[in-house]
Amino acid sequence: MVKFGVGQSVKRVEDPRLLTGNGRYTDDIQIKRQAHAYFVRSPHAHAAFTKVDTVAAAKAPGVLAVITGADLQAAGIGNVPCLVPLTNRDGSKMEMPPRPALAVGRTRFVGDAVAMVVAETLAQAKDAGELVEVDWQPLPAVGSIDLAMKPGAPQVWDFAKNNQVFDWGLGDEAKTNAAFAKAHRVVGVDFVNNRLIPNSMEPRNAIGEVLADGRLQLTVSSQGGSGLRAVLAKNIFKVAENRIRVVTPDVGGGFGMKIFLFVEYVGVMFAARKLGRPVKWTGERSEAFLADTHGRDHQTRAEVALDKDNRFLALRVVSHANLGSYLSHYGPFIPTDLFAWMVPGCYAVDTAWCNVKGVYTNTAPVDAYRGAGRPEAAYLIERLVDKAARELGVAPEELRRKNFVRPEQMPFKTPMGQTYDSGDFAATMAKGLEAADWKGFEARRAEARKRGKLRGIGLAYYIEVCGGAPDESAQVRIDAAGGATVLIGNQSNGQGHETAYAQIVAEKLGVPFESVRVAQGDTDMAVYPGGTGGSRAASVGGSAIWGACDRIIAKGKKFAAHALEAAEADIEFKEGTFTVVGTDKSMDFEAVAQAAFNMAKIPPGLSPGLDETSNMNPAAATYPNGAHVVEVEIDEATGVPAVVRYTITDDFGKVINPLLLAGQVHGGTAQGIGQALFEGARYDAETGQLLTGSFMDYCMPRASHMPSISFAYTEACPTTANPLGVKGCGEAGAIGAPPAVINAVVDALKPYGATHIDMPATPEKIWRVIAAGSTRQAAE
Repeated sequence: MVKFGVGQSVKRVEDPRLLTGNGRYTDDIQIKRQAHAYFVRSPHAHAAFTKVDTVAAAKAPGVLAVITGADLQAAGIGNVPCLVPLTNRDGSKMEMPPRPALAVGRTRFVGDAVAMVVAETLAQAKDAGELVEVDWQPLPAVGSIDLAMKPGAPQVWDFAKNNQVFDWGLGDEAKTNAAFAKAHRVVGVDFVNNRLIPNSMEPRNAIGEVLADGRLQLTVSSQGGSGLRAVLAKNIFKVAENRIRVVTPDVGGGFGMKIFLFVEYVGVMFAARKLGRPVKWTGERSEAFLADTHGRDHQTRAEVALDKDNRFLALRVVSHANLGSYLSHYGPFIPTDLFAWMVPGCYAVDTAWCNVKGVYTNTAPVDAYRGAGRPEAAYLIERLVDKAARELGVAPEELRRKNFVRPEQMPFKTPMGQTYDSGDFAATMAKGLEAADWKGFEARRAEARKRGKLRGIGLAYYIEVCGGAPDESAQVRIDAAGGATVLIGNQSNGQGHETAYAQIVAEKLGVPFESVRVAQGDTDMAVYPGGTGGSRAASVGGSAIWGACDRIIAKGKKFAAHALEAAEADIEFKEGTFTVVGTDKSMDFEAVAQAAFNMAKIPPGLSPGLDETSNMNPAAATYPNGAHVVEVEIDEATGVPAVVRYTITDDFGKVINPLLLAGQVHGGTAQGIGQALFEGARYDAETGQLLTGSFMDYCMPRASHMPSISFAYTEACPTTANPLGVKGCGEAGAIGAPPAVINAVVDALKPYGATHIDMPATPEKIWRVIAAGSTRQAAE
């Protein structure tokens, strides 16, 4: 076994640097002659304006420039685009509104930027920002899905009748309706998937500068620079991609939100070009609440049709998704394809129909947040199945087991077009239930009741799609001492790429783990870079590295054969050593690397060195899945819930590093618990004002809220979609946790007649359920 190779719990090599304060984040970077930017934002959710008076601000001390949307237009700066066109059910194309980097004539949410002040210091920029005068003409606003869809509601965009972004569908509507018509029983549930604000530990930030060769550079906290570079070149500055460089140093969390090009990035680059000086902007927490993309925000009706044997016949879903005021890069893709693909969950349902209507509101744009569509789908199906089990009077685990896709049915094509390649859902669930002592729960419920607590247990079995397109390339460079450097375009946001990728190289080439270096975060270095998102770093990026190592081994055999005076076909490679088969003649990897740089002895037709590049273009996605079993206790007098027991059993295929895997699952689960019990972004429905604009109002889960998590995994079902056999893990916890927690809360509230409670299940909501149930019982 290779020391610190694949499958071993290697501690993160990044941690000593980061934990001792030696990380280098964008805000740590100070460049000579660096100026500072401040953005003037709309205080109104919806307002027209005809004039942005910058005269006084421009004269303020230290001010270098005050830039407006009109200035950007005059300079030919393009709009920030939506990158996902959709086709409506009637065949028409979804119309996309313009998103200038600085608003022109109208703002559409609180926090919409209208001007940028650049000054010698941040304090001077802020002071001057107070002097920018806008002739605001407030307009009626809509801050919720319900109000936006009402006849006569204020229009966010004049072209979007009834504020509808799109009317989209997936599945077979006629076949599904026919199945419902003949169903023995139909169970439905209405629910809200609450709006979330990402709140990465490191806020967004950016530095724009002009390089010595005239190119523009953006230094930014991101999830990969290539996507940003492409949009900046094509849509914003309208130059060749090689005229833009994007650099990303250490990143303090992204959660999907840092994939996108934000208006502030355009602003600092434009200002740097205009002034010939670096321009820096670091977002404050209040700006993050207002102007970061948000996540989730669905209102959904879901139904399942069952036959007399309680087998699922069909699923029918109607969902309304809040897209906010503008369409973010992938905003329309999240509540449509990524959601609908996974609506059937792990169940062998014959037909399904999902209709999604997008809705504009005067709120911040909505896009990907950890899981991106998959948590919404898992919450839908797992709440629906749990509710069906309770209505039918059958055990929730038995209803799931009866309807699971079976291993012998793999590969299984769902009615939404996804093909599950591997998995044994019943076996994985059984392991989870045993680990959670599912059968012994009623004794724990009774004991809690003696303490005045309502105890409930919840089960959710999730499956998600991840680790697919787009492709990713990686280059592995070998130095003369046999050390390796990996160049790759995706970006660690805290996942541990440097460690996992080094393990892959060490495993494949047999080189010391400590001799492998991973370089990310520079579009000038990366070869055909991709990006981080959709739990694809290992399955796609790792597979590209694996492929590059395969090519290095093949090239190494040529050098070894020449040095050992043997035929290339007689050379085998194992555990870092090239050997002539059937002999004791061999060379270790370091010796072959040295030979590859010996210019006098390089075989004819071979170029010096062992460097190789490989591209991984996945033909299929991966489908991680698993069981979450949760127990909660609720204080009957106050409604305060507590998660007291948490068990997870997952199928992630082949595992590269169990320690990193557990960290990813724990983190995602914490965010899922946060959504289920604590977090919820709220806007005033009629004014569009954000009511949860700080941590005083937006409740984040704390360490004291988190239970000890019992986590296990199975490697019995590796994926066939990539050579490593790995399935993505980065989003899984956030997908499985919300339905499991809410199922447990509903179970705890059974004595009071509860059948559903919307997220977040706050003490107030729970107390109201208890109070209403007590009143009802007293009346009876």
